[in-house]
Amino acid sequence: MPWNETIFQVIDTRTFSNVWYWLAVAVTWSTVSHWIIGVPFDMIFRARRYEGDAAHDLDLLVAINVRRLTKIGDLAGVWLIGFVAFSLSALAMLGFYHGFELAQGLFCLGFPVTVVGMLNIRLSKRFAVSQPTGAALARTLLKFRFWIQVIAMVSIFFTAMYGMYYNLSSVPAF
Repeated sequence: MPWNETIFQVIDTRTFSNVWYWLAVAVTWSTVSHWIIGVPFDMIFRARRYEGDAAHDLDLLVAINVRRLTKIGDLAGVWLIGFVAFSLSALAMLGFYHGFELAQGLFCLGFPVTVVGMLNIRLSKRFAVSQPTGAALARTLLKFRFWIQVIAMVSIFFTAMYGMYYNLSSVPAF
């Protein structure tokens, strides 16, 4: 048996009916909503609640990550946009035009995560100009996390509905 057939038997490429895909969706959105501009949610919550050293640590970590993200955007932004656009276009063509289910699933996961990534970079550029600190910073990050979770809920809902439609429409007739 050729090695590629063995791999495709071990790794099932059916996406929407595979528990591994849905676990990957859950882990991805959990991770994306936990890290806001590279800052963990528990640190934001702790800074908002206890202030003092926790708020100072939050200010420092946000400043570091804002500089890091703006530098990445300035140095490699055009290349990243090109690579991500090419990858999403390839997944969309493979998935929705050629009917490859794995590409459909990866597109349904990758497109909204890309939107959240763009929003993270946009927020970091806004922070680079305004440089908020303390309670205002924590409030802005928590509000941003709320919108990330809204995007996640809409994305999961759309993916689940499309996955059910795909599974029901591809059932062989008797």
